[in-house]
Amino acid sequence: MEIIKGIAELRSRIQQAKEDGKDIGLVPTMGYLHEGHLSLVRAAVRDNDIVVVSIFVNPTQFGPNEDYDSYPRDLEHDAAKLRELGVDYVFAPGVQEMYPEGYNSFVEVRDLTDKLCGKSRPGHFRGVTTVVTKLLNIVQPHRAYFGQKDFQQLVVIRRMVTDLNIPVEIKGLPIVREEDGLAMSSRNKYLNSKERKAATVLFKALEKGKEMILEGERDADKVREEMAGLINQEPLARIDYVAVVDPEGLQDLKKIGDRVLLALAVFIGNTRLIDNCFIEV
Repeated sequence: MEIIKGIAELRSRIQQAKEDGKDIGLVPTMGYLHEGHLSLVRAAVRDNDIVVVSIFVNPTQFGPNEDYDSYPRDLEHDAAKLRELGVDYVFAPGVQEMYPEGYNSFVEVRDLTDKLCGKSRPGHFRGVTTVVTKLLNIVQPHRAYFGQKDFQQLVVIRRMVTDLNIPVEIKGLPIVREEDGLAMSSRNKYLNSKERKAATVLFKALEKGKEMILEGERDADKVREEMAGLINQEPLARIDYVAVVDPEGLQDLKKIGDRVLLALAVFIGNTRLIDNCFIEV
């Protein structure tokens, strides 16, 4: 496995692999890898001849008061895990390599990005779609892998790839959870012991909403209110949003049909966590 920091060097390796008829898989990450990331890597290794994992904490997707500077980083630890899984290349560029002086181009997907996390984090998805476009252009993979914990991100990237005719298959893989249901996230590191226990309320709320729907409840407002009420019982929790939406367009629903996404963002102490549950009735 090689750790590569330069775009030109990585492109050279990939070009040679493609000339040799190899299939290329890309797993974009911000590092500090957990089992959720590793599940994507295993799928990529299974599906492709050559696998690239990018590790880049992308500054353009963080707001001015967010946790860019404190976001956990441990390239050596990440690389050891990826080497064990059979990854071929770790692409770990610096900020100047991705955004050199004078950089002034961005990719924006409209409509889908002004809801849910996009409403709470203005500019976030412009940063995501820009860096993912750059990574797809640099690696030009056959397949790219994303987790469904960031469901809105997955929907936005699929829209972008379709709209811009980018020749890549986007693979979305299921959320990986701790034993008590908490969705794995690099930001879980921020939680102290009391907050970690309180954070299980996200999964409990999703399970309550799912139970109501599977038992026949079709009034989205009732499901939303029940989920929010459960979260509000936890003193350390503060709701950013609780949403019952169409899983394709992400519009708020009034009446629940055959497919629905329950999505939420909740502050536990100072840490903002997201989670979701996709349901087919």
